[in-house]
Amino acid sequence: MQDMVNVYFYGKKYSVPADLTIMAAMEYAGYRLVRGCGCRHGFCGACATIYRIKGNNELKTCLACQTQVQEGMYIATLPFFPADKRNYDMEEVSPKQRVMMDLYPEIYSCIGCNACTKGCPQSLNVMQYIAYAQRGDFEKCAEESFDCIGCGICTSRCPAGISHPMVGTLARRLTGKYIAPKAEHLAKRVEEIHSGAFDDLIEQIMEKPITEMKELYNNREIEK
Repeated sequence: MQDMVNVYFYGKKYSVPADLTIMAAMEYAGYRLVRGCGCRHGFCGACATIYRIKGNNELKTCLACQTQVQEGMYIATLPFFPADKRNYDMEEVSPKQRVMMDLYPEIYSCIGCNACTKGCPQSLNVMQYIAYAQRGDFEKCAEESFDCIGCGICTSRCPAGISHPMVGTLARRLTGKYIAPKAEHLAKRVEEIHSGAFDDLIEQIMEKPITEMKELYNNREIEK
């Protein structure tokens, strides 16, 4: 017999196998996930989840695809959080401290509560990369926020209303366009693609059966 636990999805009680993730448990309970699911491996950030264990007043956050269910877990998914993304043209902005003041002035209202860092399922030091953005150190901000998956959990916990993933994205874009050294091999490969150097190869791959394409993908050479 499987060990079962009692969990609550949107306030309704279900008995599910104890070894399932939250996402798998929802499907076991009969939910058809058309929102709040994606890669299922902790990379896409689509399955942000808020939960509380019965008898404990602490509100916790996680990704549903990589968190195991627990007895008495009250669960609500957060498939989308309305983060405030500002519009800008990368050809017109520059890596100056003023750009953050103009586009995301709310970062200077950070009170240092660290709720963003505590909520991050990737264990990023979110408050620190916001501090780098405040100082105009976009290269360090880009490095610190590089593994952000944009789930929005940090934003949902912030009393200052900061859209942390959007700040990190801007810092990485500024770093890639203006600060980091140009990747000559990348420019060369893009030029080759535009010239049609790989058109025949792509056509050959498209004509292969799906099983053979899967085999090629699973056995591809990966640069380390």
